[in-house]
Amino acid sequence: MITIRHRNERGAVNMGWLNSQHSFSFGHYHDPDQMGFRALRVINEDRVIPGAGFPTHGHANMEIVSYVLSGALEHKDSLGTGSIIRPGEVQRMSAGRGIRHSEYNASQTDPVHFLQIWILPEAHGLAAGYEQSAFADEEKRGALRLVGSRDGRNGSVTIHQDVDLYATLLDGDESAQLPLRPGRHAWVQVARGEVHVNGVRLQEGDGAALSDEAAVTLDRATAAEVLVFDLA
Repeated sequence: MITIRHRNERGAVNMGWLNSQHSFSFGHYHDPDQMGFRALRVINEDRVIPGAGFPTHGHANMEIVSYVLSGALEHKDSLGTGSIIRPGEVQRMSAGRGIRHSEYNASQTDPVHFLQIWILPEAHGLAAGYEQSAFADEEKRGALRLVGSRDGRNGSVTIHQDVDLYATLLDGDESAQLPLRPGRHAWVQVARGEVHVNGVRLQEGDGAALSDEAAVTLDRATAAEVLVFDLA
């Protein structure tokens, strides 16, 4: 079974400095039918104008993943971490028992476009933590590259939940497939372009929940960048 979350049905906020689309309930946007999927709680597609951003604020008991599509995102937190995240890089911040951080567009001239993803952790009260890794386009071209996992294997960032997160770049005849073990579910998020997911055409910003499927098959793509979550 595949259920589509169309891009035009997402919650939206435009604050001038921030244009954000919410796949699931977030902030002032609340839809009791869109509270997440399995352990996946938030997917926000954010665009922030030059020099602007989110001032220091707090989180707890959440795994927060940032995936930059264009531009550069500057991160600072109460652990003393300071970094800039660019396209091809994945950041995981475990809020754990509590963390404060800020996120700003690192450029004074160019916008930043990124996905902010929240995943419910496997336990409350974990130690706060931070991790960032880079993944070359060549690793994702026509293949599913593991970029996040519970055990941090193959160079992926560690996510404290039973989830595998993959990224892929597909175009033309390129395709990728992820077998799903019995009892597993998947979420597909199209970050750019368009792609067919198990025969269904999805466009940029669309998402899809898959349950009771033997595999996730991605094909017939046009300049697509796609995230795939393998979930318990």
